[in-house]
Amino acid sequence: MFQPRAALSRRRLLAAAAALGLAPAPPALGEAPLRTRARIVIIGAGAAGLAAASRLAQRLDGAEITLIDRRREHLYQPGLTLVAAGLKDAGYVTSATRDHVASRVMLIEQAAAEIDPVGRSVTTEAGGRVSYDYLVVATGLQLDYAAIEGMDVARIGRDGLGSVYAGAEQAAATWRAMSDFADRGGTALFLRPATEMKCAGAPLKYAFLTDDVLRRRGTRGRAELVYNAHNRALFSVPIVAEKLRMLYADRGIRVNHDHVLRAIDPGRRIATFRTPQGDQELGYDFINVVPPMRAPAVVRNSPLAWRSGPFAADGWAEVDRFTLRHARFPEVFCVGDVAGVPKGKTAASVKWQVPVAVDHLVATIQGRESPARYNGYTSCPMITRIGRAMLVEFDYDDNLVPSFPGVIAPLEELWITWIIKEIGLKPTYLAMLRGRA
Repeated sequence: MFQPRAALSRRRLLAAAAALGLAPAPPALGEAPLRTRARIVIIGAGAAGLAAASRLAQRLDGAEITLIDRRREHLYQPGLTLVAAGLKDAGYVTSATRDHVASRVMLIEQAAAEIDPVGRSVTTEAGGRVSYDYLVVATGLQLDYAAIEGMDVARIGRDGLGSVYAGAEQAAATWRAMSDFADRGGTALFLRPATEMKCAGAPLKYAFLTDDVLRRRGTRGRAELVYNAHNRALFSVPIVAEKLRMLYADRGIRVNHDHVLRAIDPGRRIATFRTPQGDQELGYDFINVVPPMRAPAVVRNSPLAWRSGPFAADGWAEVDRFTLRHARFPEVFCVGDVAGVPKGKTAASVKWQVPVAVDHLVATIQGRESPARYNGYTSCPMITRIGRAMLVEFDYDDNLVPSFPGVIAPLEELWITWIIKEIGLKPTYLAMLRGRA
């Protein structure tokens, strides 16, 4: 397991973590909780839902806050890539959901089955009906493995099949499959779906990590690495895409453009990609499958989904991109992965989105207007090798928005950025869940 060359002081570590927009922030001075009897329902106990629940519990006195989610295990998703690189074990990314629920929040351990924004109620899978005055939708997204013909999640870790996103055990199994490949060599395929997705940098960084593991074992000369991009660019931000293109060329990672995974035959180790010229079959010894991602059915099939435009096909929630308030139901806010906005499917984005949505919700209770705005801030610690990463931060307009200009260069492979990812991020992520970021 990789060990950093030197320990960081707490001050330096928090400064590094702040570069991701996730460092703990002091509470607002002189702000007394607002007295209210408002009924607030939050759907989803992932990063966004837990952070929203904690902040609302801190800012409101007397509110009835209900959190609905049947998942008893909380997954620290930013750590999955580290597990799949053999740097952390599966237990590093798992904890009990209840451990992160604020004391004044009631948790219903059931899935939400139906949302009725007209009647202002949520129906659970057991048939219970929970009414609300305000609703926060933080359901996350659905990994649509079924959309890939022949894909079998149960086979992850066998027959050269990997998939980092599927969960903690699957990430660990992906590491075993990648490690076996690194010993033998052959052809490794990497890819991303044509849908919106969480942390679009993850598939790119896993190709970098595989390259580095091969080089450390002296087997890089026996391997071919191929990244299959879903369009003509490696990343949505042009200047970052160009930097990645140059790094891939330097590392000898071949790029196929306009290749979208359609089917896989794990037994024959053949992946079929949809291309402008028709289907193309590519053989592999190792593949990291990233499935299409869509809004969960409870949102996709509800009146909250976009009705037209680029976010309609996959059912993302129709919100104002700056306030996270729903376009047609003003008492509804949608945060995290499920929000139908151009950027923002990362943990760092949640840190910026949740305070904005919460402030608008509280302001509505108070009968005032909130000036808070979410500018699309998204952060990706782009790992380029074990011990080095680039801190990529950008907004809706694809502007680079470095937190520490002149200190951490956004497009340089730095050790301090690796430390942010490998050591600094998880403690500050946990602070975010507690409403302290």
